[in-house]
Amino acid sequence: MDTGWLALPGAMLWSVIIALPWQPWRIGETLKAMAGSMPDLSDITALIPARNEADCIATTLTALSQQGHGLNMVLINDESTDTTVATAEALHLENLTIINSPKLPRGWTGKLWALQHGLNLAETDKLLLLDADIELLPGTIAALKRKMQIEERQLISLMAVLPMRSGWERLLLPAFIYFFKLLYPFQLANSRHPLIAAAAGGCILLDRKVLIEIGGFAAIKDAIIDDCRLARKIKAAGYRTWTGLTQAAISRRPYERLTAIWSMVTRTAFTQLRCSVGLLVLCTLLMISTFVLPVLSLALFAPGPGNLALGNLTLGSLTLLPLLIMVLSYLPTVCYYQLHPVWALALPLSACLYLLMTWHSAWRYWCGAGPSWKDRHY
Repeated sequence: MDTGWLALPGAMLWSVIIALPWQPWRIGETLKAMAGSMPDLSDITALIPARNEADCIATTLTALSQQGHGLNMVLINDESTDTTVATAEALHLENLTIINSPKLPRGWTGKLWALQHGLNLAETDKLLLLDADIELLPGTIAALKRKMQIEERQLISLMAVLPMRSGWERLLLPAFIYFFKLLYPFQLANSRHPLIAAAAGGCILLDRKVLIEIGGFAAIKDAIIDDCRLARKIKAAGYRTWTGLTQAAISRRPYERLTAIWSMVTRTAFTQLRCSVGLLVLCTLLMISTFVLPVLSLALFAPGPGNLALGNLTLGSLTLLPLLIMVLSYLPTVCYYQLHPVWALALPLSACLYLLMTWHSAWRYWCGAGPSWKDRHY
């Protein structure tokens, strides 16, 4: 039986993706640290919300202290029950202020509630929003500040390098970045396009006055995907944003087991689809068409004497086309993170796992579980 036609939807979709003028699969938007730079950073306040981050907070704060002179650091303790505060205090860092976030009120997410209280203390022109597990290499803030000034942007964010040591991390985390860029094309998000806005919440430098103008963190207080919501608010107010990849911001939170990655994705996947059944079905159909059917077509396409006919050769080409485009489009991401190119062949498996995570996220929502983070449920 000829099965090459199974690959037709995928061939059409991948042809469109590869031909998009904004080329979301390319690695074009990147930022490097300014090595050897120790600039004056007294016009920046770093806000670091932390909830039970004793394992990595010392690395994060020490790296911050080596970014330049005069950087103001505010660690907001978000009801931690471990030694986060004691670990930070033991560093005896200059310009570090530690405060406790008040009890979380209804209608706020914990991170945004903590950031709002950090904002109340900040008086500098710029704010650095930094997750407690992100280590910045020397010169990263200098590069962020320079780009913000030269390009006159009001928000700059960096997609931190995720750990890619275990097999699960290598299988799923580069694909996470790849799918994020397909969903939020950086070239469009960084343009004046009013409908596309993106940010990576782990590391954001922004103008404090602009943040206050849009209503502070209260304007997005209930957002689960708070980084992209913040970028949309800032673009809607007429300002400009930029987001890109970097090797200079490194996440120190491990995802060695599948369960850790599964938990991270299911927390926000259905929210990303606006909790819409229609969008979930559409997403499922697209994922099956682009990733499952081409592989199924190749598996069922039996080469042999009968397939030497012109028609069957055409079907064979149709079977291979979407797979070839798929792998070629994923290779730049795999290579950027210095992984072996063979990992590009695993994208269909990664896609299937992400689809399962999305359905699990929807199931949790329908069961009333909702998103959760560190024993806090929303």
